[in-house]
Amino acid sequence: MKQQADPITLEVMRNAFQSVAEEMGAALIRAALSTNIKDRRDCSTAVYTARGDLVAQAEHIPLHLGLMVSVVKKTLERFPVEALEPGDAVITNDPYISGSHLPDICMITPLFAGDRCLALLANLAHHVDVGGMTPGSMPTVSTEIFQEGIRIPPIKLRKRGQVDQAILDLIAHNVRTRYETYGDFQAQMAANNVGERRLEELVSKHGPEETCFYMEEIIHYAERRMRSRIRELPDGVFAFEDFLEGDGISEERMKIAVTLTIEGDRIRVDFTGTDRQAKGSVNSTRAVTLACVYFALKSVIDPDLPSSEGSSRPVEVITPAGTLVNPNFPAPVSNANINTSQRIADVVLGALAKAVPGRVPAASTGSMSNFTIGGVDPRTGEYYSYVETYGGGQGAMEDRDGMDGVHTNMTNTRNAPAEVIEIAYPLRVERYGLVADSEGPGRARGGMGMTREITILGHEAVITLGTERRALRPWGLCGGGPGGGSDCRIVTPDGEGKVLPTKVTMRVEPGTRVVLKTAGGGGYGPPVERSPQEVLRDVEEGLISIRRAETEYSVAVRDHPLRIDEQETRRLRGVKK
Repeated sequence: MKQQADPITLEVMRNAFQSVAEEMGAALIRAALSTNIKDRRDCSTAVYTARGDLVAQAEHIPLHLGLMVSVVKKTLERFPVEALEPGDAVITNDPYISGSHLPDICMITPLFAGDRCLALLANLAHHVDVGGMTPGSMPTVSTEIFQEGIRIPPIKLRKRGQVDQAILDLIAHNVRTRYETYGDFQAQMAANNVGERRLEELVSKHGPEETCFYMEEIIHYAERRMRSRIRELPDGVFAFEDFLEGDGISEERMKIAVTLTIEGDRIRVDFTGTDRQAKGSVNSTRAVTLACVYFALKSVIDPDLPSSEGSSRPVEVITPAGTLVNPNFPAPVSNANINTSQRIADVVLGALAKAVPGRVPAASTGSMSNFTIGGVDPRTGEYYSYVETYGGGQGAMEDRDGMDGVHTNMTNTRNAPAEVIEIAYPLRVERYGLVADSEGPGRARGGMGMTREITILGHEAVITLGTERRALRPWGLCGGGPGGGSDCRIVTPDGEGKVLPTKVTMRVEPGTRVVLKTAGGGGYGPPVERSPQEVLRDVEEGLISIRRAETEYSVAVRDHPLRIDEQETRRLRGVKK
């Protein structure tokens, strides 16, 4: 007789697997050495069946979480469960084996009960350097993947509990920040060790058969629920397109196009019409593209659905080979995570906005806005690599404003505190705050972009800036205006300013100040319908100027008894040290 799932036990087990993934993430963050992981939390963790099907994941980074399924399954093609043993740990970072970009290194370990592999635990962490032509390993000027760092095929870093020191040394020998590399690998192993212990406790309580049964039932439940939600959508064909502002080699715009077909309980997402792959490093592997599609669909169709393999089963994704969304080897890919992934999410959300108006927000900041500085620290004589992605404005929704200075869509990292940056690196943070008047005006306004200004102290450095939405600003919906555009520039020690392209890798002299401003989010609804009280509040908080309140929102601030003068508004625009 076929076992029937008990709904209460199903929910208990679902939460148990979710807790395992969350505790793995907490262990990874606590144990890591690099600022990028321990402070910014640029990492993700998840639990899979022995076949590589997703069971549960922590609420980390949507891009990582969506593509790790592809990484795990491709790794199993190289190392099937029959070739795995207790204590093994397999690592890989190769985008063409289905990863993202080279700094993202995935580690996979099996859980055994006797001779049987019951589950897999995986985490993915962004290492601050994996070699290549520039510090941080995300050059905007690369033209082939070999320039972006060391490629690691699926390989056993740990065999039956013993770390293969030769492999670890080989990797560390090819990166600039070997000390952090050793530490972050140890943290990744520790995180999966924690997951193994917690799953062993679960198996000891419920037994291997029931544990495996409910892993499968969690997946089936997600599929049933996703299909049910899709059936509630209107059948039809909905198309949308948007553009990237150059690839780092050229500033020529590149199109990403999508056609969304909803039919019954299935959705087909077709990227036919997207431009050919770029010469520069904005090419998105199919795994990254799938992650963006699954994120956008789930966030609109059933945002409360716990993530598992089942939620993607009703979705077919077509990614023509040799295009921006599925490049051919050896196209460079390092900056696709930062920019192209966000545009892929934008076009899918744009198509959904036509299918289900009111359930989709206006466009958000549109880039993770990468800022990397690297060189030799004059205080220690050792290489360092400062890596950070910056938030911006969230797109407004039908019933609420977008959040200010926040990571959106495919990213969920934190910003490194100014104090941490100044302690860890030979850098000084001059300014860190929101960008006034960068919101997309609307009945609900878009979120504000943010700015960071950093001075390079006592040494020559290589900087990499990668952002978007300077000219093609984040779009509004239903009469809302676009968000404010991004800006990249440097100020030399003698005070000369220079505007930079949206994507640039360059060497700068000591004392150079680098300025990055991110885009704001688009607005929702006509700006004249915004409450005057909300407009006045934004003026009083220094988020929008008096002039903008009057011209964009038709609110006569100067006639209001609570108005503040322009000098005070300017003072509140940024936070200076």
